[in-house]
Order: sequence, then C-alpha cells, then structure tokens
Amino acid sequence: MAGHQDQVWLKMWKENSPELRAKAVEWRREHALERIDRPSRLQKARQLGYKAKQGIAVVRMRVGRGNMRKKRPVAGRRPKHLGVLRIKPALSMQRVAERRVLERFPNMKLLGSYYLYQDGIYLWYEVILADPSHPRISTDREMRGKISGLKN
Repeated sequence: MAGHQDQVWLKMWKENSPELRAKAVEWRREHALERIDRPSRLQKARQLGYKAKQGIAVVRMRVGRGNMRKKRPVAGRRPKHLGVLRIKPALSMQRVAERRVLERFPNMKLLGSYYLYQDGIYLWYEVILADPSHPRISTDREMRGKISGLKN
C-alpha cells in the first residue's frame, strides 16, 4: 500500500501535472547521471532501504527510450531482412539504469531503484546506493544486514 506522499506523486504523474512537467524540463538540461540530496519519492525510497544518513547516496539516472539501434551490415552479402529494426533489449531500462550507476560508483552497493518519470525520449529512475565501508553504515546493524544480503 502506497503512503500518502507516494499517492500524491502518483496522482501528479497520472494527471501529467505542470509541476512534474516543469521538473522534467530541468532534468533534461542536467547530465544523464545526477547525484541528488534527497529522493523525490521518499515513501518509495524508504521501502527500498533509504535512510537520511551519511554513506547513502541517491542518484537520478536518465536512460533513452525506444528500441535498440543496431548497425546496418556493411560487409558481405546483404540479408533480405536486415535485422536492424524492432530489436528489443533483453534487459529492462530500469536494470540498464542501475548498471550504469553502479559502473560510475564501484564502491557502492545497490539498495534499489524506482521509476520517476518518462517523456517521449527519456526515462528517469532514482537509484539508491549504500557505501558498505562507511562507518555510519557499517555500525548500523539493519543496514549491514541489508547490504550483506546483496549480490552486487
């Protein structure tokens, strides 16, 4: 069951509210990977293990929408059906976003991620990371237990 804050966010998203669209305009101008101070969907972030403490980072990741763009064959015979269009990725875009964030932060562990917004070109996800070697995280028994159960 979603909390009150998350219900407000979902209502804004379903109604395509001007506030959310204005935020998306700002997000388009930012880099694809943007570290942020606090999560946009606090309720969802807390479900995934977010706590407002040192050693936990929240990253907004932007990934492109659409099918995979494969190159046309250049050498050899040309197949009748080139196999360039309508090729779908095996991974969801959320997993792609998580992987790209983890490549950028190799010392962090992934707690989880959630959907944020999408427009015609991009999808945005927020990814929550924890630093297992940070003293505030390593002394917190609950966080230590969560991190030890992770495989990444």
